[in-house]
Amino acid sequence: MSNTEKLRVDKYLWSIRVFKTRSQAADACDGGKVKLNGNNVKAAKPVAIGDNFEIRTEGRKWLIQVTGLLANRVAYSEAIKYYVDNTPEEDKTAPKAIAAVFQTGKRQSKIGRPTKKDRRSIEGFMEGEGEED
Repeated sequence: MSNTEKLRVDKYLWSIRVFKTRSQAADACDGGKVKLNGNNVKAAKPVAIGDNFEIRTEGRKWLIQVTGLLANRVAYSEAIKYYVDNTPEEDKTAPKAIAAVFQTGKRQSKIGRPTKKDRRSIEGFMEGEGEED
């Protein structure tokens, strides 16, 4: 791709494999999750070599610098040649958000019927519920 052609931000982020689909890249731009040199950017803004992007995805945070323009999606081993990943190590290895588990007293779904021991403990719990000393 020659340097005179225009390449949209959403198409570039999709082609370097930051986002799985181009519509996800456009939604991230519209949602304020993509910043160009510190400012929010729209999906249609043209990309230039040397631009610095700050991108927040569900999995992690990216800080990348554009080193080349890539219009079509290629293999990951080729795509990484078109940007420099300046993300700090702590953001690369940050743990993913873990859903909180609340103990409601109900059995988890799809783990089968209660065993005889489980049933006895459930029945014992239910019998002792109304008693007071």
